[in-house]
Amino acid sequence: MAEKNMKLIKTPFSKENPILVQVLGICSTLAVTVKLQPSVVMALSVMVVVMMANLIISLMRNTIPPRIRIIVQLVVVAFLVIIVDQFLKAFAYDVSKQLSVYVGLIITNCIVMGRLEAFAMSNKPGPALLDGFGNGLGYGIILIVVGFVRELFGFGTLWGYQVIPQSFYDSCGYENNGLMVMPAMALILVGIIIWIHRNKNKDLVENE
Repeated sequence: MAEKNMKLIKTPFSKENPILVQVLGICSTLAVTVKLQPSVVMALSVMVVVMMANLIISLMRNTIPPRIRIIVQLVVVAFLVIIVDQFLKAFAYDVSKQLSVYVGLIITNCIVMGRLEAFAMSNKPGPALLDGFGNGLGYGIILIVVGFVRELFGFGTLWGYQVIPQSFYDSCGYENNGLMVMPAMALILVGIIIWIHRNKNKDLVENE
């Protein structure tokens, strides 16, 4: 049982990563990763929503009429997203402004709805919670990697703090890479990560 539970957490990191393998949640990956802080906050927000939604739907799975299951799922997710959005506005207003509408769009995030349909509707609450945690973490780690690279080379900062010293700019004539702050660079970085991932997991390509 412990091994099965660990698999629920580990598998989304590689073999079934929501972004790298299933190609889900790409819109937010491209939109909120200009800097590290909003990337981390978005990752945590999605993780909380998918975990709690999985848990709630799993608890309700035997009482939800099949014909209205999507409506019920949307209501649960919308309720959780509103709570997360209000929490961010209350305690992290600046980050909330940076994330703009993308917190609200978690409601339609394919990762959240996909896990509810594929897992929570047919599994017990414990495994459903772990599945949500694993998939949220698998999604979040990609956001954090992309946000880290884009902020470091695009602004010379991390979490808003100057990392590349001014002396380096003065002595080497280094300039921040403006391409890193453009949406196209997020797509390029995700493409590179997918390419590296596929090269390390050739069995995924062979099974397609």
